Amino acid sequence: MREISDLVVETVQDKARIIRRDIIEMLGQSGSGHTGGSLSAADIMACLYFWELNLDPANPGWEERDRFVLSKGHAAPVLYASLAERGFFPREKLSTLRKLGSALQGHPDRKKLAGVEASTGSLGQGISWAVGMGLAAKMDAAAYRVFALLGDGELEEGMVWEAVMAAAHYHLDNLVIIVDNNGLQIDGPITKVMSPEPIADKFRAFGCEVIAVDGHDPRQIMEALNQARQIKGKPTAIIARTVKGKGCSFMEDKAEWHGVAPNADEVQRALAELG
Repeated sequence: MREISDLVVETVQDKARIIRRDIIEMLGQSGSGHTGGSLSAADIMACLYFWELNLDPANPGWEERDRFVLSKGHAAPVLYASLAERGFFPREKLSTLRKLGSALQGHPDRKKLAGVEASTGSLGQGISWAVGMGLAAKMDAAAYRVFALLGDGELEEGMVWEAVMAAAHYHLDNLVIIVDNNGLQIDGPITKVMSPEPIADKFRAFGCEVIAVDGHDPRQIMEALNQARQIKGKPTAIIARTVKGKGCSFMEDKAEWHGVAPNADEVQRALAELG
C-alpha cells in the first residue's frame, strides 16, 4: 500500500487545477472540442499521472511502463493536458489542439504523440485495447499494469461488456477499469438515453472487483487505486461519481457542454473560477 499523505493530496489537487485550466485554454483557442467530459475526469487523471502510473517521459517506449488507455477518446484534452504537465511534450504545444498538422488531434493518435498508447474515439474500442494489453502482459510475465478510463455513456456499447467478460475470463488482475460516471452524454442523461444502470452491479456480474468513489476526491481515488493493487485473480472496476464540467459553475452538470468549446468571455470566466 502506498502512503497517501496530506502533501500528496494537495499536490494532486493542484495538478488537477492546472489540467482544468489547460483544458479551458486549449479548447478556447481551438474553438471546438469536448469540454464537459474532459473537466469531469481531471481529478482522476491527476491521480493517475502524478501518483499512480509508472512512466518515464524521457523514454515513452520503455517496455516496463504502465499503460493508460483513454477509452473515452473524445476527452482528448484532459489526456493532452496531463501528458504535457507530466513532461511528455512542451506545454506550448497545447495551443495547437485541433490545428491542421498538429499531433494533438480531436481524438488521440498513438502514431503522432508520445505517451498515447491507443488511438481511440470509437467508443468501446479503448477498453478492448486495454484488455489486450493486460493479456499480453500476463503472457509475457511482465510486471506493468494497464488502466482504462471509460465514460458512462460509453457503457451503452456492447463491445465494452465483451471486453470486460474477457478480462474476467483471463483473470486480468493487472487491469484497472475506471468509469467517469458523470451521468450525462451528448443527448442528455444516460438514464434517459439508454441506461447502463446499475453500473456497479453489472461490473460485478461480469466478474470484476468493484470500488465506488467520489471522482473529485483525490484521497478516495488513490485509496481505490491502492486497493486495486491488492486484488488478485480478477480485474478491478472503479466507479468514480463525477460532475460534467466540474470546476466551472456555468458548465457543471449540463449536457450541452459535452461537445462545445468556450468562447473568449467564457474562457475568462472559467479561468477566474478555477483560480
